Amino acid sequence: MKKIGLFFGFCWWCAASFGQSTDKPYNVVFILSDDHRYDFMGFMDKVPDLETPNMDRMAQEGAHLQNAFVSTALCSPSRASILTGQYAHTHTIVDNNAPLPEGLTFFPQYLQEKGYKTGFFGKWHMGNKDGGVQPGFDQWVSFRDQGVYYSPTFNINGKEVKQPEGSYTTDLLTDYAIDWLKTLNSDQPFFLYLSHKGVHAEFAPAERHRGTYKDMPIICPPSMYLTATDSSRRVGIETPYDGPVNLDGIPDWVRKQRYSWHGVDYMYDGQIIFEDFYRQYCETLRSVDESIGSVIAWLEQQGLAENTLVIYMGDNGFLFGEQGLIDKRNAYEASMRVPLLAWSPQFIKPHTQIEQMVMNVDIGPTILDVAGMAKPAQMQGYSFLPLLQGKSLDEWREKVFYEYYWEWAFPQTPTIFAVRTDRYKYIFNQGLWDTNELYDLQADPYEMNNLIRDPASQEIAGQLKKELWDWMESTDGMQIPLKKIYQKRNDHRFRGTY
Repeated sequence: MKKIGLFFGFCWWCAASFGQSTDKPYNVVFILSDDHRYDFMGFMDKVPDLETPNMDRMAQEGAHLQNAFVSTALCSPSRASILTGQYAHTHTIVDNNAPLPEGLTFFPQYLQEKGYKTGFFGKWHMGNKDGGVQPGFDQWVSFRDQGVYYSPTFNINGKEVKQPEGSYTTDLLTDYAIDWLKTLNSDQPFFLYLSHKGVHAEFAPAERHRGTYKDMPIICPPSMYLTATDSSRRVGIETPYDGPVNLDGIPDWVRKQRYSWHGVDYMYDGQIIFEDFYRQYCETLRSVDESIGSVIAWLEQQGLAENTLVIYMGDNGFLFGEQGLIDKRNAYEASMRVPLLAWSPQFIKPHTQIEQMVMNVDIGPTILDVAGMAKPAQMQGYSFLPLLQGKSLDEWREKVFYEYYWEWAFPQTPTIFAVRTDRYKYIFNQGLWDTNELYDLQADPYEMNNLIRDPASQEIAGQLKKELWDWMESTDGMQIPLKKIYQKRNDHRFRGTY
């Protein structure tokens, strides 16, 4: 990995940077969705009939960061990494039940010090269960745990407020966010964090979208049936593939997980079939896309579009049959790769496509850079603002690192460490007697040909394994942060036992 040097310090008062007046700081809107995979956007041409006109607009008029990744494909760790700029083993929120440790600083706290008004609207789900007010925000609208799609109760600045019967959470959050923006003075710089529940399972689309994709064709990845048994259902249209396949290289834990809560043969303990699961996800996504459109439309109506950066991102990816799995957590592409779009008419050129690998730990440093603030020493990510500006960088990361820690609630997925370059991915499956994995992503984009036993691939496997563990050691990640487990097991094989 090339050493990343000191990046350009961006200052809003530098008129030469964005070509605007010297007395107006930049506003930032960060919109986060839940479980939105990187290629389920209309302009990606992956899902027939899928409509995401506002995401499409962001990509057409702004920037599509084509290789965006999370350091942990799980809600709480990823959200903590976004807010702290740190890896999970550093901030220690390694699962959805880990409490917030003392001493964490969230990047909006720095924005407050800079004079920004800050507002949080939506899913927090990080270190607390009650949706209570957290540091760094002047306005707070959240909810307990994962929340619900319909008729929610919101925590508004510390007070529980029941929302109207039949109201839809995505729409409510958008309205609350825009209503807050309306209260700000015109010369008041702001940071808006709009954090949607959508499209987290179990999917529940807005009534206006329910059934709109009932006839949508189901497109299945070619790896979906590698682990199929005689009793496995076959659905949809399988993506054509004539590349290399190594059935012997599939880890045993992947084979066994096929018939589990996160496997296509027993998904959610058999509560839903794959076709409904797939279509309801796409229907639920539509309201998230509409939310983006509503926020951008308001900015334009108020004359703020030229002075605002809008970022849209998913907190982790989502599998739809890859390796016979659903959900996320593992280090396969559909799990750790996320959508990332940026829109600002003033300084992002239309149709900007950024190929460099960026991560969720980069969000905080980038937004602080926009506000003219240097990256705090404890942050492990880097600002990608120069990439958005179209500047040529001599040095940028050549690989991304990944970590996931075993959870008692979903014991079918082990602790996983991984490193990914623009060509190779090495996966270390920790704590079980099973194979590790190596994929050549150029020749094998669907990760179906594990090269870990290939004699010609031993040098690259050894190199990546060393770099992975060197990264862990250099970032103080050699101790797995264990959490107490008092609960009975709830997996379908051993439910109710200690």
